[in-house]
Amino acid sequence: MRIGQAMDIHQLTENRDLIIGGVKIEHEKGLLGHSDADVLTHAITESILGALALGDLGKHFPDTDKQFKNIDSLKLLAHVISLMEERKYRIGNLDATICIEKPKMAPYIEQMRANIARVCHCSMDQISIKATRGEKMGFVGHEQGALALAVVLLEENHEL
Repeated sequence: MRIGQAMDIHQLTENRDLIIGGVKIEHEKGLLGHSDADVLTHAITESILGALALGDLGKHFPDTDKQFKNIDSLKLLAHVISLMEERKYRIGNLDATICIEKPKMAPYIEQMRANIARVCHCSMDQISIKATRGEKMGFVGHEQGALALAVVLLEENHEL
């Protein structure tokens, strides 16, 4: 077994879509970044890279590379899942938390779980996604940005 953990932070800004966990969420602000800035998917992807000791997102998908401009972060996760499978691992379980003041994430959590499970080639019961607010404190509470945390357990996959 291997364990990885990661966090990702993105600034909230005008004139951007808010995409979290592969779900486009109606909101007056979106997350700023070179890709679609999907803070949750980035944290999950980087936790898997960490478990595999393969570095971080910037190493694999540099923000100086035009091919990643506005890319769907689920595609980045899919690439990292292929690296994981090449090394004969699979997701044991994944636990993630989204920290954002608004909008409420509860209506979108199940679709996020389904998206992540599909790309990770596992069942939804292996994917836990939760959300919390900043309670009007710090950059999250003042609606300046969003943060996501992820922990993943990888297991050897003897079927590959």
